[in-house]
Amino acid sequence: MRKEQGFTLIELLVVISILLIILGISVHSFRYFQGEGALSDSSEKIINILRLAQSKTLASEGVGQVGSQYGVYFDNTTDPHQYVLFKLSDSVNYSDPLRNTSSDEIHEISKSVEIYEINLGGSQEVVFSRLTGETANSGKVSLMLKSDNSKTRTIGIQSSGKITLGEETPPDDNDSGRTKDSRHVHFALGWSIQNATTLKFYFPSIPQTETVDMTSYFDAGKTEFDWEETFSIGLVNQTFRIHTHSLDILDTLLCIHHDRNNGENNQEVIIYIVDSGIDKDIAHYLADSNDTVNLGAFGESKEVQ
Repeated sequence: MRKEQGFTLIELLVVISILLIILGISVHSFRYFQGEGALSDSSEKIINILRLAQSKTLASEGVGQVGSQYGVYFDNTTDPHQYVLFKLSDSVNYSDPLRNTSSDEIHEISKSVEIYEINLGGSQEVVFSRLTGETANSGKVSLMLKSDNSKTRTIGIQSSGKITLGEETPPDDNDSGRTKDSRHVHFALGWSIQNATTLKFYFPSIPQTETVDMTSYFDAGKTEFDWEETFSIGLVNQTFRIHTHSLDILDTLLCIHHDRNNGENNQEVIIYIVDSGIDKDIAHYLADSNDTVNLGAFGESKEVQ
């Protein structure tokens, strides 16, 4: 006789249980990848807005707002958390009541993600420098998945303006490489370089003189100056960067970076600024491996950083 075959109750329950387990795993995996996707997407969008603020600053965008700076403000008090692309003209910061808010671009992050840490040197904003794209608001902004606080992303903003994404705070450019080996000195001049025409570097031991036309390194209002170049002096390359921390019609706070090249840049060099046809010496680097620098006759004071 032919035997009838079918599922017993126990077999049916086993099959249903397996299907429920598979379904549960699938739902969990979907939510996991959905959460990871929201976290990654939010991080990338913030990075893109930071880079947009930087590029707008370098381009000095804005009709009638020559030299405007742009920044990004992070707000973790709203629901959902948000970040704002804003334009900064004469105001001190994002919260200045005199700031024009009409151009603000408000962006909300995903409801499943939160900004759990803002570490920007005591500020909640990043503003970029017009000539260099650098920022004084270096640090990090960290995001976290609300449903799993072990899932995080850290957006690093370095003082050089470099923006990175990772799990940890990236090392700042100032902590490595050439910058670590650079002597950084501030010079208060007591006079304005707004009418200056030429940088002059004199290396007595070679002897060799290098000159730089300063014109194209000022901003439109001549309130900032920023220049960097590498000279071939004898058999050694020497890199200098000279920029202003403040500049107006009366005074100049000048910053000089001299790449020490691990002590190999030990030639004597005198740095002049040619103003009204006069070679005004502002810094005199001695011929030693310590990169000792003396204040020139046309400076008021210096401070080694």
